[in-house]
Amino acid sequence: MAGVLAGRRAALLLLTGVELIVFLDVSIINLAMPTIGAALGMSVVALAWVSTAYQVTFGGFQLGAGRTADLFGRRMMFRVGLALFTGASLLAGLTSTGWVLITARAIQGVGAAVLIPAELALLTAMFTEPEARRRAFGVWSAMGAVGAAGGVALGGAIVQLLGWEWVFLVNVPIGVAGLLLSTRLLPADGIDRRSVSRRRLDLPGMLTGTGCLLLVVYVATMASEGGLDTVQWLLAALAVVLGVSFVLIERRVAEPLLPFRIFRERNITGSSAANFVVGATHVPAFVFISLYFQEVHGYNAIRAGLAVLPIALLGIPVSRTLIPIALKRLGPRPVLAYGMAFLAVALFIMGRLPVDADYVTGFLPAAVIFAVGLPACFVGSTMPGVRAADPAETGIVSGVVNTTQRLGAGLGVAVLASVAGSHTASVGGDRATALNAGFHWAFLGASGLAVLGVVVALAIIRPEPEQPPEPTGDAAAATSPAAAD
Repeated sequence: MAGVLAGRRAALLLLTGVELIVFLDVSIINLAMPTIGAALGMSVVALAWVSTAYQVTFGGFQLGAGRTADLFGRRMMFRVGLALFTGASLLAGLTSTGWVLITARAIQGVGAAVLIPAELALLTAMFTEPEARRRAFGVWSAMGAVGAAGGVALGGAIVQLLGWEWVFLVNVPIGVAGLLLSTRLLPADGIDRRSVSRRRLDLPGMLTGTGCLLLVVYVATMASEGGLDTVQWLLAALAVVLGVSFVLIERRVAEPLLPFRIFRERNITGSSAANFVVGATHVPAFVFISLYFQEVHGYNAIRAGLAVLPIALLGIPVSRTLIPIALKRLGPRPVLAYGMAFLAVALFIMGRLPVDADYVTGFLPAAVIFAVGLPACFVGSTMPGVRAADPAETGIVSGVVNTTQRLGAGLGVAVLASVAGSHTASVGGDRATALNAGFHWAFLGASGLAVLGVVVALAIIRPEPEQPPEPTGDAAAATSPAAAD
């Protein structure tokens, strides 16, 4: 891999390392919640907002952030997002007040929303040679998989060994290092920012689109935690009004925030749909895996986190070795289809585990299959869309595909939690048996969504055209731009 990514490995490590801490922060907070509540005297409702504030702003601001990256420059917006994320992490780790912590988490989410589209656009622009791109996206998918699974395991260990503050403070040295290195490692934007007019920013579109997304993510998050009250139903109605207004605005402005013409490209539409399904499948899966071990088997938080750790650990070698080979031989479309099929099988197995299932013979085989499929889903659902985008619109396309994944995650948790809760209430017997029966329906529902992901991959995303054989040896060295670094 050294030759393939010559001169770019440090930049790749910077981009994917930042991605890792962003996605860790989605789940790392969960096991620290009881300790935070006790330390800051927060009620259960207030404590829920420590997680919700991050989820809502992370999902709601990516669309506008993606367009801003295209207009003002990917490196600049990467640095802005990283500065917001790092500063908010420091504030969260140092505060002794609940409302300040919630505010800091919301700012963290905004920073993450700015970071991720810029990071993905930078990866697409920097790694243009086929082999280097496959390797780079293999590392990117590894970090996504580790972030999704690793936060559950890491949160409990950090809280026990260092204290809850370090769940946030651990981001600070990484963020500071990223800010210091980004100017040297990432390519300059080459954009005259003074020429960007307010008209090009499409402020009405940003306000209505971002407002709609914020409300949708908020309502979906609240629905996953229980039924909606009257105010939340009114907010859902307001989201619909803002969504309709957004569509009308985008159809009339000269330079829209979201040019709907991009969806004429099947691979952008397919990537968006696939990311929605990937989010609706894997995020609920981790929620219910953690609940399964704690509620059915009686594991404490740390032990439940360690039970999920094999998914994170196995995802690294799979992403670094198998994913690039599969991309080279098959292309992103089959990789996505196989990845979703692996998730479907793994979740089906989890949906059949008995109350007294053995970890090694019962859960671990499903975890291994899940660990192989998850990074394949990440890279297979994202590459077709960002590669099909016009170079000047990779930011907005990256924002779209990531936004759909966050929306899918929120709605997936809401729907599957409702299904699990309803079935648990209808089952007699002891509490563990009833909960396990409900979790079965959640896992089987997620398995069904994964099957839908296979259909999306094969029915919407186009196969990539065959590429000419890649040069090797001296020819590769002479023709590869990376070799000049």
